[in-house]
Amino acid sequence: MRHIYRCPLRWADMDAYGHVNNVVFLRYLEEARIDFLFRPEKDFQQGSVVARHEIDYKRQLVHRHHPVDIELWVTEIRAASFTITYEVKDGDVVYVRASTVIVPFDFQTQRPRRITAEEREFLREYTDEKEEAVAA
Repeated sequence: MRHIYRCPLRWADMDAYGHVNNVVFLRYLEEARIDFLFRPEKDFQQGSVVARHEIDYKRQLVHRHHPVDIELWVTEIRAASFTITYEVKDGDVVYVRASTVIVPFDFQTQRPRRITAEEREFLREYTDEKEEAVAA
């Protein structure tokens, strides 16, 4: 299953050419990730930090007044980290493909922590079946 976030575009997102600035895409990914992880019914309340980002820019996104879709899903779950993969797109047109490695973090002890059983169960719901078949 994939999570879909409808990301609004803002005037401040544009560069001098009227395209969404490449740096802004990291903020879009953050918005989608927060929408995915911090929902009332499923919450990483103990916290998490980003360990790594990878981003591939496929084509320019011209500023417009309607949102762009960000699809995200989980591609790897380890003992103390997981990877979220994203596509920023309109239908079949992909502007960006990206991934983020996230580490659950305990802010009281200032240390990384293991993924809880509840968190692992939640993340498994968003593991793309196609990705699992390739990994098997």
